[in-house]
Amino acid sequence: MDFDNKNEVKLIENLIWSFFKWILIALLTGSVGGIIGSLFNLAVRYATGLREMNPWLIWLLPAGGALIALMYSVSKMEHENTDSIIDSIREGTRAPILLTPCIFIATLITHICGGSAGREGAALQIGGSIGANVAALLHLDDKDLRLATLCGMSAVFSALFGTPVTAAIFALEFISVGIFYYSGLIPCLVSAITAFGINKLFHIPATQFHVPLESLSLDMLWRVAILAVFCAVISTAFCFSVQYFASVARRRCPNTYLRAVIGGVIIIGLTYLVGCTDYNGTGQAQLMNALESGVAKPSAFFWKILFTAVTLGCGFRGGEIIPTFFIGATFGCVVGPLLGIPAQFAASIGLISVFCGAVNCPIASIVLAIELFQSDFAIVYFALACGISYMLSGYYGLYQSQKIMYSKTRAEYINIKAK
Repeated sequence: MDFDNKNEVKLIENLIWSFFKWILIALLTGSVGGIIGSLFNLAVRYATGLREMNPWLIWLLPAGGALIALMYSVSKMEHENTDSIIDSIREGTRAPILLTPCIFIATLITHICGGSAGREGAALQIGGSIGANVAALLHLDDKDLRLATLCGMSAVFSALFGTPVTAAIFALEFISVGIFYYSGLIPCLVSAITAFGINKLFHIPATQFHVPLESLSLDMLWRVAILAVFCAVISTAFCFSVQYFASVARRRCPNTYLRAVIGGVIIIGLTYLVGCTDYNGTGQAQLMNALESGVAKPSAFFWKILFTAVTLGCGFRGGEIIPTFFIGATFGCVVGPLLGIPAQFAASIGLISVFCGAVNCPIASIVLAIELFQSDFAIVYFALACGISYMLSGYYGLYQSQKIMYSKTRAEYINIKAK
């Protein structure tokens, strides 16, 4: 009996020690990630504004691509991206500290010159690098290093989007789909909330959209379900396009400098072909129009897929998630009314559904809907849409190092990488 009591006391002591250890690590990681993430957020906003006021900057896109290729070559970061961060977490290795300035500067160049990309890919890479190097500074072992890396990713994601709960859950869910790292819930959540608080000190507004949501009804449920089916197809098409174009570009043009220059020239050509700059940068104005005004061009989602595939496939840096928001919202805004769904509400369903299908994270996607749209009973619509999009998008994903641990169609362990 004494032996059992001693074991119980030791267990309690270990739990208390681990709890406070991870609170302190999360606070440190969240503080560093929050500061850098907030600065990055402001820098991307400034870069976007600068490009919009100076449309001629798009002519610098080929040179900007070559500069990015040179920077990554000199720093030996050519093979470092979001997939490499995923691999480092799985293998318990440390992401290089040089990744932070490289992706920070490269993403700004992409946005200033008019490439089509987001910012969250940079957030995951910057955050992963910060978390891993905080772990190295504190001499944590490889298992704790994995968790610290996830804390860093949660922090910077939260600082960029102002969605702390989504940031924490996304980091825990997207590495290995079907397995949720509960041990990381408190560390990642504390890190994300800390970064969110620092974000507020910089007076950066959280990402939220004011969309009139529909009351719950069976009639609207089946309409939303049909829209989600189409969104699953669009998310698959987007993932396939990004991966396919990158593969073809690398095969046809192995020289990274030339590939970036050609990509820049193609984006310039496409911009003049469509006659507007709606698809350069994040496309935030068009995203807002779809969600808050219910207005989108019928072909907007197609052009954004093409612009983004060329930009990222030719070596420019940035993120894929904001483009998924744009694609989903504009697609939903156009197709939703054909199904009898109000355009603004359909845009919100499209945004969440395409995001879910592209990242294979249904739980994070449902929470994202709550934080972006302040949904109450409408969460049933978003949950249904996420479930359908997740299942029907197959095993495609934005991140090829992402592991799909369990089948989407039956209770079966499959452990495959996303396509």
